[in-house]
Amino acid sequence: MAMRALATASAFALACGLGAGVVSSAAPAWVWDLPAGVRAPNVPSDAPMSPEVVDLGRHLFYDTRMSANGTQSCATCHQQSRAFTDGRPQGIGSTGQVHARNAMSLVNVAYAETLTWAHPTLTTLEAQALVPMYGTAPVELGLTAGDDRWLDRLTGDATYARLVPAAFPDAPRLTSSHVTRALAAFERSIVSMRSPYDRYHFERDETAISDAAKRGEMLFHSRPLSCFTCHGGVHFSDAMGAAPPMGTARPSRLPSFHNTGLYNLPGAVSYPARDTGVHALTGRAADVGRFKAPSLRNIAVTAPYMHDGSIATLDGVIDHYSAGGRSIAAGPDRGVGHDNPNKDDGVRGFQLTPGQRADLKAFLESLTDTALLHDPRFADPWPAR
Repeated sequence: MAMRALATASAFALACGLGAGVVSSAAPAWVWDLPAGVRAPNVPSDAPMSPEVVDLGRHLFYDTRMSANGTQSCATCHQQSRAFTDGRPQGIGSTGQVHARNAMSLVNVAYAETLTWAHPTLTTLEAQALVPMYGTAPVELGLTAGDDRWLDRLTGDATYARLVPAAFPDAPRLTSSHVTRALAAFERSIVSMRSPYDRYHFERDETAISDAAKRGEMLFHSRPLSCFTCHGGVHFSDAMGAAPPMGTARPSRLPSFHNTGLYNLPGAVSYPARDTGVHALTGRAADVGRFKAPSLRNIAVTAPYMHDGSIATLDGVIDHYSAGGRSIAAGPDRGVGHDNPNKDDGVRGFQLTPGQRADLKAFLESLTDTALLHDPRFADPWPAR
């Protein structure tokens, strides 16, 4: 999102009383489905999880009345069958506007230290929900800031007449603050650690993944590839962990954002003007091309890849990193990404034999939680419309 969308989100977050609490452990009413040894995500103390709030959020997530054109919902860009991505290179908003960025997966988003591709200060799901709702640069759901008549479309529905009092017993009617809290709760509930690799890693099931995947894991963590540098830990991302308490100053250094040499245009700004990453917010030359390292969980079903969906296949991603940056021979984006002056030091390039490439892909494919893609807890609750 551009700066204007982020400013809109921040303003509405304050107006709705979001983000004022301190991050704490989850309320006892909610049970997380996690392997032994994996901690539960942090939850704002003023927005505790409960089955009733999550159920309300699931209905809102799939409700097309949440968009200005009445045909789109959060689920339009975050489809369960694609691990909550949409299969497009870039998203398309309710006005038909094509966005600059690829829809990021929502799986395990509860653990994200920052949200979206390149916003160091957007750290709560409650605040982030305001961006697709009210953002204008780009337009997503297309709701108008300050005009809550869209809520009337929901409050007259018999389903919400039942769900809202259950989720928020003291609320006389549904408000935009309730909507963002419920959406955030549902998104936090989308936790996935049931892949073959998880069974191998957490349950010590040696048969859960192939020998090729085991060799691929060794390559992934080897020094020549060093994939783990940006995609390490249980979430396979250095931007997933424990967000600091709200109101706590973040460090000036931004270790969770990386320039991977995807582009190298001539001039002072080496990435296309349509999206320069963290630089679009900070204006700092050092931040050109810096984006968050997404989780690699379910990577086999979340193509196309990179922040702008410009690489179609896993093989293409491996090509990009093995070359130490992508080269584009012609067109407005031509350039040798390997030579980008802002490129992360960890993107050095490497060589793989055909067998090693196959092993690495087998490992990446073992990170897919197929149960997630069909889990009724995360599915569309509305009858066919």
